Amino acid sequence: MNQPEAYERFRALHASGCFMMPNVWDGASAALMKAAGFQAIATSSAAIAFGLGRQDGIHAVSLADSVANGTMMARITELPVNGDLEDGYGPSPGDCADTVRAAIAGGLAGLGIEDTTADAARPIHDFDAAVARMRGAVAAAKGRILLTGRTDNFIMGRPDLEDTIRRLVAFAELGADVLYAPGLPDMDAIRAVVKAVAPKPVNVLLGPRSGLVPMAELAAAGVRRVSLGAALYRVALRSVETAAASLAAGDLASAMGSALPSSAFTGFFPTA
Repeated sequence: MNQPEAYERFRALHASGCFMMPNVWDGASAALMKAAGFQAIATSSAAIAFGLGRQDGIHAVSLADSVANGTMMARITELPVNGDLEDGYGPSPGDCADTVRAAIAGGLAGLGIEDTTADAARPIHDFDAAVARMRGAVAAAKGRILLTGRTDNFIMGRPDLEDTIRRLVAFAELGADVLYAPGLPDMDAIRAVVKAVAPKPVNVLLGPRSGLVPMAELAAAGVRRVSLGAALYRVALRSVETAAASLAAGDLASAMGSALPSSAFTGFFPTA
């Protein structure tokens, strides 16, 4: 499947109702999501960084490596892949446009660009700068790749719903295809975001922070896409932690009892 086909398939998914887009981190996790029947997957910048022993959100993983991770997943699964590409790899509109072009060249169907700065002292771009950056990304993306405009207010210690909605509305008016504010506190906040940017689709990270709800409830609130961030990776690491405790106690049977057989991956990967 070439990049334009992946983009069209991904775009059509957003018109079909609410769907789950699991974030994965390597070939095996991507293949398992395809086997489970998911129609699209996403990378996770945090999972990639943590797997390499690096911090997320500070460009510790290069743009080239981040895109290559998604390219590999697309090749293995033949599914549309959305790239979690941090802040667009730089402060300027041109940096964001370059990131969009790299994602297209890498065969990705979509990507997200955050309004973060990679600077702990000032974690979120000022409104005008955030809008200018999104304008640059939209110009490069339009009609070629699905662009998610994202504000990280709520996960960067700025729980300001009014400013969050103001940013998302501005991104939508510029032409961002999907809008996303991870860490929204409750269903009322999710509904407010959906209403503010309608009819553009909204992505939600897992669900409200007040407590996870069924997919059906998110769909009824107007959410179109649900992603997982690094949560699935953390679930996998919990299994590793549990196995490690059993191994440390000398209980090999308990540690290895739930392991997938190697045969589970037969046929997933190219042989040449």
